[in-house]
Amino acid sequence: MISRLSLTDFRSYADAVVEPGPGLVILTGENGAGKTNLLEAVSMLAPGRGLRGAPLSDMARQDGAGGFTVAARLDDGVDIGCGTLPSAAERRVVRINGVAAAANALAERIAVLWLTPAMDRLFTDSAGARRRFLDRLVLALEPTHAHHAARYEAAMRARTRLLTGDAAADPSWLSALEAQMQEHGAALAQARTRTVQALRARIEAAPESLFARAGISLEGTDAGPWPFAANRSRDGAAGRATEGPHRQDLIVMHLAKGQAAALCSTGEQKALLIGLILAHAELVAERAGQPPVLLLDEVAAHLDPGRRAALIDRLVVQGGQVWMTGTEPELFAAAPSHATRYVVAQGQVVSD
Repeated sequence: MISRLSLTDFRSYADAVVEPGPGLVILTGENGAGKTNLLEAVSMLAPGRGLRGAPLSDMARQDGAGGFTVAARLDDGVDIGCGTLPSAAERRVVRINGVAAAANALAERIAVLWLTPAMDRLFTDSAGARRRFLDRLVLALEPTHAHHAARYEAAMRARTRLLTGDAAADPSWLSALEAQMQEHGAALAQARTRTVQALRARIEAAPESLFARAGISLEGTDAGPWPFAANRSRDGAAGRATEGPHRQDLIVMHLAKGQAAALCSTGEQKALLIGLILAHAELVAERAGQPPVLLLDEVAAHLDPGRRAALIDRLVVQGGQVWMTGTEPELFAAAPSHATRYVVAQGQVVSD
């Protein structure tokens, strides 16, 4: 868990320090107060662009020096952090115990999962959105997944540039890139399959609850080899690779109704999504020996009182640090008295 979080020139915060305890960390305040900004800061302690997926330059405070810093002390005594410099607004700098590190190394120190209002559209969104969601789940179980994803994407982009360029592409260079795509693509597809199978087994074995159980599967589960060389002409005309693990999709069903999640009501989709996140958090805790840090943005506002109480009860039983936001303290009436509570207003975080 995070025992200390400090922000400098991040979003609406010129300077802020919070020292949350274990268990629930509850942030309340009006809309626009900066609650989600705090969750985004925590999400930046994992590989990637955080829960908003925003450009790094957007995260620097508008009236600040141009860069930002997010730093955390973990309960095992490790210090991690990231940020940008004013001279390089889109270059992420990561440090672990004061030593420069690759962003992917963060996944070896902490697992962070999140659920935001924007994700309510996940089941009706694009295959790419569901694939990114799945990759976040995989990363919490297999930290090397980020490395394979980065190498595959880099090789695929380079291959596309060669195929769509004005000059004839060097066949040997194309073959080298395609070999990288095969190697890292196979690792991606296999890791996704392992995660989906493990998560599906856990969900199906779980007892019925107020949160609908999801049936999950992968569409396009082929782990290669893919016909990259044979597809060069077609891919050059399309301006993209038409086959590969980047075309996979996460398929979700409402088990009790036998219905695709995309066809379920908004409330049912929310319950399915929460159930997925909770089941995965249990899986991570079992595999890694410690639960992930969960970030639940405005999740209580979309649940009836019964489901709010059930959610909080389950989070307490599962353990781990869970950051939750809401506009009203009453939304968290069922939270235990030992939960850490903060009031957020105008770039300030005050212990409640």
